[in-house]
Amino acid sequence: MEIGLSAFDMNYVFAALTILLGIVIAFLVRTLVRWLESKAEETDTKWDDIIIAAFGLPVQITIVVVSIYFAVTWFNILPENAQWLLNPAFVTAFYIIISAWIISSFLHDILTTYGRVLAGKSETDLDDRLIDLLELVVKYVVWFAAVMAILKVFNIDITPFLAGAGIAGIAVALAAQDFISNFFGGAIITVDKPFKVGDRIKVDNYYGDVLSVGTRSTRIKTLDYQVVTIPNNKITTNVITNYSEPDEKLRITIPVSVAYGTDIDTVKKILLDIAQNVIRNTDYLLDDPAPKVFFLEFADSSLKFVLYVWARKYNLPDEIKDSINSLIAERFAEEGIEIPFPQMEVRMKK
Repeated sequence: MEIGLSAFDMNYVFAALTILLGIVIAFLVRTLVRWLESKAEETDTKWDDIIIAAFGLPVQITIVVVSIYFAVTWFNILPENAQWLLNPAFVTAFYIIISAWIISSFLHDILTTYGRVLAGKSETDLDDRLIDLLELVVKYVVWFAAVMAILKVFNIDITPFLAGAGIAGIAVALAAQDFISNFFGGAIITVDKPFKVGDRIKVDNYYGDVLSVGTRSTRIKTLDYQVVTIPNNKITTNVITNYSEPDEKLRITIPVSVAYGTDIDTVKKILLDIAQNVIRNTDYLLDDPAPKVFFLEFADSSLKFVLYVWARKYNLPDEIKDSINSLIAERFAEEGIEIPFPQMEVRMKK
């Protein structure tokens, strides 16, 4: 009885030594991997880095797990109620998981390393977004295939899972239709380039400077310094006014009204003089295109003119209107030109 017990104890010792040997080998492999990584950094190509990263850790884990498997099977240390762990299906499932891990890491690193380099050479960020999408798809596809293979190994009918995956895919697509439309809206903005970051635009009732164009939305900082987030699909279906293109100058319209009886030529001359004064004494206006004045209308109680001037930049309309209107009020007062206001005459009959 004592001899049998001693032999049983020795099985545990040999099993422990086998596992310890596996751990030592895994540690040596880890040291080798680190050395290979340092050498790979010295090479121009990235393929060696990708291969080492993909195989390094999975191989180390495989060595430890295989040593445990051999320790258990060679020295028969598992109790009767745990013998089901020796089912070859579990071994196959483990190798499927390790293979999926290696393939997923390998493909992901290729996309990250070489895909990013190629995407960085283009002027648009559409390909960057496609790389993000491909990285996500690669992981899910590889691991979904691995799960299906494992179920097949255990003789589980995968047809319901595939049907369920199809239904789930349709449900996800319907739930994510806004995200998808916004994603492709961002792609359309990137390709069509109706504006870029830093441009001043007007979309719907929102007017401001573009802060960012993201995968889902575009952010605009309004003149009130509020950040407005607009879904990309709303932008692609709206009229966009870009004040920064084709250049930054902007025509400013100054309406002017004077009383009936005022000399038209005098008004035109004063308005052009005022415009030239602002051009000379401020940095607001351009002298080319030149300012222009037009007599537009005989209104109910006034003669209506319009002064067109060209701002150097789109963000100066208020400063320009303030400068010109202040000078108009001053000059009209000096010249005795009346600026009419709406009046109503009421006559009552007895």
